[in-house]
Amino acid sequence: MEKKLEQQPTDLLKIVLFGPESTGKTTLAKDLAKHYNTNWVPEYAREYLQAKWETTHKTCEPEDLIPIAIGQMALENKIAEQTKEILICDTDLLETKVYSEAYYIGSCDPVLEAYALKNTYHLYLLTYIDIPWEKDDLRDKPDQRDKMFAYFRNTLIKYDRNFVTLKGTRENRLKSAINAIENLKKNMIQFTDQDLEQLRQKGISKEKVLNQVETFKAGIPFVNLIAAAVLDKGINKYSTEEEKDLIALFQSKKESLQLLKFVPASGAASRMFKAMFNFIEAYDPKQKTLAAYIEEKGDKAVQKFVSGIKNFPFYEKIIAKIGEKDSDGAMAHAFVTYMLSNEGLNYGFYPKGLLPFHQYEDGSATPFEEHLKEAALYAASGKKANLHFTISPQHQEMFAEEEAAASPKINKKTGVVFNIGYSNQKPATDTLAVNLDNTPFRNQDGSILFRPGGHGALIENLNDVTADIIFIKNIDNVVIAKNLEAVANSKKMLAGVLLQVQEKAFDFAAKLEATEISSALLDEIANFLQQKLNVRFDTNFEQLTNLEKTAVLKAKINRPIRVCGMVKNEGEPGGGPFFIQDGDGNMSLQIIESAQINTDDNAQMDILNNSTHFNPVDLVCGVKNYKGEKYNLLDFVDSKQGFITGKTKEGKELKALELPGLWNGAMAYWNTIFVEVPLVTFNPVKTVNDLLKPTHQV
Repeated sequence: MEKKLEQQPTDLLKIVLFGPESTGKTTLAKDLAKHYNTNWVPEYAREYLQAKWETTHKTCEPEDLIPIAIGQMALENKIAEQTKEILICDTDLLETKVYSEAYYIGSCDPVLEAYALKNTYHLYLLTYIDIPWEKDDLRDKPDQRDKMFAYFRNTLIKYDRNFVTLKGTRENRLKSAINAIENLKKNMIQFTDQDLEQLRQKGISKEKVLNQVETFKAGIPFVNLIAAAVLDKGINKYSTEEEKDLIALFQSKKESLQLLKFVPASGAASRMFKAMFNFIEAYDPKQKTLAAYIEEKGDKAVQKFVSGIKNFPFYEKIIAKIGEKDSDGAMAHAFVTYMLSNEGLNYGFYPKGLLPFHQYEDGSATPFEEHLKEAALYAASGKKANLHFTISPQHQEMFAEEEAAASPKINKKTGVVFNIGYSNQKPATDTLAVNLDNTPFRNQDGSILFRPGGHGALIENLNDVTADIIFIKNIDNVVIAKNLEAVANSKKMLAGVLLQVQEKAFDFAAKLEATEISSALLDEIANFLQQKLNVRFDTNFEQLTNLEKTAVLKAKINRPIRVCGMVKNEGEPGGGPFFIQDGDGNMSLQIIESAQINTDDNAQMDILNNSTHFNPVDLVCGVKNYKGEKYNLLDFVDSKQGFITGKTKEGKELKALELPGLWNGAMAYWNTIFVEVPLVTFNPVKTVNDLLKPTHQV
């Protein structure tokens, strides 16, 4: 079957008409084919189902979907062979996938789904429901047009398809479609053989590059904040007794569960030492005193560093090498130079995870080692703890050396055996950089410039691992030994929340598979989703039939679940918890960064200023469904929650694209629970001076 669903390679510009029934797709396909004097691919389902209706008086059934998909691709491939330049397609397999999920069986055959996502088209023309419904033998459910249009639109967004929405009269739609196609043709990138080889090596498709260009052109809209999540309105807070019960629940079940601690650790420490790099570049101790330099530059970072220099965990190590100097300025300059230079400790090259953070009596400890200590307390099952670190390829050997030193040491202290895995950010998740006119930025050798897609790219790495419960915590957020128990109890409490709500969610998900479901049970499930998983429903939900409600509830409950710790906002940087509303009016609970908010909008700023908590990146995740099958996490990403930033390279300005953040847009369609956790759980090290905070002093 796979071969029959495969799209044959072609250089044609392929345009797809996409949308619910009776929205003018076929009419527009014919009009476009006539305008461009080209061929169009009819909808095979019309022919297939009309024949079925005439012989059986039945409309489409689930068992018809695969034959329809096979017939559609055979027709497209045949007509493509007879076509030059532009091919107009009245439908594609992605539309079949939509009908399978939203209209028939609530899911999609995995092979059909694979090819629906693999087959590529340059532009989707999404037809709106503002033209009258035309009844025929095969069309039904005209009362679901709003719901179906939203599903079609969300599918295009979810899978990062390039699309425009067409509204109005037949003439207006044709004009808008032609404008969109002409813009596409005008801005098509002419890929050289060198470009194509570069894309092949990175695993990036031409379509992906074109979609990213369109994202730069369209821009990424600000989110629409509806309200800040606060205690009892989006954020849960548990009493001491409730916390004890949740911890006990986790403790009672953990030995039968597969646990994993996932640590994003790819970040280099160069930004952590930015102020120190500037210092050794700008300061010459032979020219002026340190005090004069600090007063002249107003360099508070250097002032703080020097005043606390003896409290850094690497102080003795550096002093032993550089010896005493004849002035404070010479000492500070020599100290920082040895700390950062290639001839010294070269800490500016190190990944954060391998720097000394804490100084104990028996030596210093890196964040890597501290994460092992934590994992032994809350992420171990059967005296075995699984950890996964995302790292940069150039640091692979360094992490292996640290593991060889730290793992046996912590095993001896805790009795826990550590199974540690590593992965790198995938080259295919790199994103295009463009010039200010949105054309691809090219390096001096003519190659296209791609940049790492940010921590949102790690959703791919997370998708490649599995466990019943996955703990996520940043590499630089670690605590000293005396605070380990408090952190471990907080994590166990969050895991208890997950298990508690997951048990009920799984029970309801199984019941939704029954042939007939009572109105009372549907109401109970909807209430659970609202009260426990912060799900919001469309205003017309109560007017739906029981069958329609069942489909909606299935889609809402069969999602990954994340329980996120939130700490009281005491001025630390970080994303915050908010209710937001998307372009289709859907409201959800999300972690939002300040860069996603329109700071020129007073109403939005009022909501931001009224927030009480922020996100310390403290997540406990359930990534399996009620059958124990792992979700494809890439299905739950909102591609429209990325970031466009300004950068420079070789003196030229450019625009860079960051993928939706791992705990932001990359988890936008997860079910979300926010829980207040103690401030002691949040100890990030963003600059070297953060190591001087009391929470990092042993």
